[in-house]
Amino acid sequence: MWFFFQVMTTLFVEQLTVIDFSYFDQVRGIVGESWILDVELEGSLDANGMVFDFSHVKKQIKQHVDQLIDHKFVVASHMPALKTELNQDQLCLYLTTENGADYYHHSPLQAVAFIPASQISIAAVTPWLEKSIKSILPANVSQITIKLREENIDGPFYHYSHGLKHHFGDCQRIAHGHRSKIQVFRNQQRDTALEQTIAQQWQDIYLITREDLVESKQTDYYTVAYEANQGAFRLSLPQARCLIIDTDTTVELIAEYLAQQIKQQFPQDSITVRAFEGVQKGAIARA
Repeated sequence: MWFFFQVMTTLFVEQLTVIDFSYFDQVRGIVGESWILDVELEGSLDANGMVFDFSHVKKQIKQHVDQLIDHKFVVASHMPALKTELNQDQLCLYLTTENGADYYHHSPLQAVAFIPASQISIAAVTPWLEKSIKSILPANVSQITIKLREENIDGPFYHYSHGLKHHFGDCQRIAHGHRSKIQVFRNQQRDTALEQTIAQQWQDIYLITREDLVESKQTDYYTVAYEANQGAFRLSLPQARCLIIDTDTTVELIAEYLAQQIKQQFPQDSITVRAFEGVQKGAIARA
């Protein structure tokens, strides 16, 4: 005699997408971050023998996640000392670190994501993201499990934030960022000491394009402002957390900047810089 039992099947997609964003930390200030997203969907099979069509997972869920958090400034809504002002679609945030450093962020509302927590972490963002994704899934999907994780980097890396006013996509947002590794070659040989120096100097850095600087009312603070396709953006933060460069801050120009800086130190050597923008992408510059 055969017995038939209900079977629940789990569909999984590893590294469905990479979420690049910046968040506010009460100790570190504005931090650029990159998290890899893995997804598991548990449920009964539909008429096509699927829990959820792979093409829909890759498009529908990724698009939903991008709209929720990717390339945004992520802020814990329960954080002490957070002040917000909303004027139509323009949102102003006043933030303070534990050591008293002030940050001011002005942008269209869509450039900010609020997480119901006192601090931003993988543990805080995961249930918020799971709940939102579950709301767009078909009824046969009974359970969703996501895993957010950092890239396993064997070598130096740094966190950086910036804004690209000339970008027509979400990179124009003034506080978005990445967690990125750096590779430097002198005469075709890896120079891990130089890599480590860059990673230390650029730890939690905010990169400023010189032409975006405006006059600041506070001593020891920089203010960056520009008009972009999505609206008006403005950011004030401590000078000690910033680096000003003469060009825009695309990853191609970041790689060129680093290659030029290193070439000045070692003019007789051939220099190659592999600058990463988040996970598994970036630019190469040679000098």
